[in-house]
Amino acid sequence: MPYPPAIQQFVDSIGLLDRPERIQALIDLGKSFKPPARPQPYPEDQRVPGCESEVFTWCTLQNGRLKIEVAVENPQGLSAMALAALLEEGLEGQPPSAADSLDDDLVYALFGRELSMGKAMGLANTVRQIRAQAAKLT
Repeated sequence: MPYPPAIQQFVDSIGLLDRPERIQALIDLGKSFKPPARPQPYPEDQRVPGCESEVFTWCTLQNGRLKIEVAVENPQGLSAMALAALLEEGLEGQPPSAADSLDDDLVYALFGRELSMGKAMGLANTVRQIRAQAAKLT
């Protein structure tokens, strides 16, 4: 199943890049990440389990469409920020069912073998948590 259009387009385009270009594209994406305007401390039930970057996620509806917010507490968590920016942009304004197409392969499609097992698991858990939160909205 293809990903939502903006996510699929990024996955397709990054797949055409060589390693240094791919890394730079992910760094640029991570730098575009904007933290949510939510009061801290964040509720523990929003925390992504097993994520080294201390990530929190929220999925809400605005006019029946998804609004994704992600907080990345580790300022060094550039891969988490890149994933967060892509998910926020790629799912924004989509119906909640759009998150059904997200799978664990998204992390590999973006980062390849560049991540440690722990980082890859944390990012996969981020994808799973957003998919689960969106499913509760349908």
